[in-house]
Amino acid sequence: MILEGLCTTTNPDGSVNIAPMGPIVDSGLTSFHFRPFQSSTTYANLKRTGQGVFHVTDDVELLARAAVAPITEPPEMWPAEVVSGFVIAGACRWYEFRVSELDDSQPRTEIKTEVLHVGHLREFFGFNRAKHAVLEAAILATRLHLLPTEQVRSQLEQFRTIVDKTAGPAEFRAFEFLVNHIKNHATNPGE
Repeated sequence: MILEGLCTTTNPDGSVNIAPMGPIVDSGLTSFHFRPFQSSTTYANLKRTGQGVFHVTDDVELLARAAVAPITEPPEMWPAEVVSGFVIAGACRWYEFRVSELDDSQPRTEIKTEVLHVGHLREFFGFNRAKHAVLEAAILATRLHLLPTEQVRSQLEQFRTIVDKTAGPAEFRAFEFLVNHIKNHATNPGE
């Protein structure tokens, strides 16, 4: 099963990289199997440091922002307990992990990890269709270079209907952020 969340890794200058990731997980959440592209900062950081922190969160605004651009104003964070990394204060749970295997012989790297420490901050909000729609729109926004414009527009309108019916303020803001990003891409595809 794939579990969507946010992964923090440490950049060479000591700053934090926050990236949405969907690792394959086991039922006990004792290991994660990441598959980042070699062009990603997450790949470079995990290869260099061999450790990171995966967060389960319902903060769709942060997920949306991290999906389309580096986070310039990071959320509140603190040092992880076992690995050299950082925990996002607004997450529901976090999993500190160490890389156990890394195979970068293909463009999509296979990184297997072992969970070393688990922390719990708050309960997950629960199922909400708008949060899921924003998550899907964020994934869509990362695939603009792969999908036909009409397909993107069609899917975005389906997500808009769900957001309009079930969203709270955070989901509306996150969705509009993604809509603006997608419109900007359509107008300026090279950016």
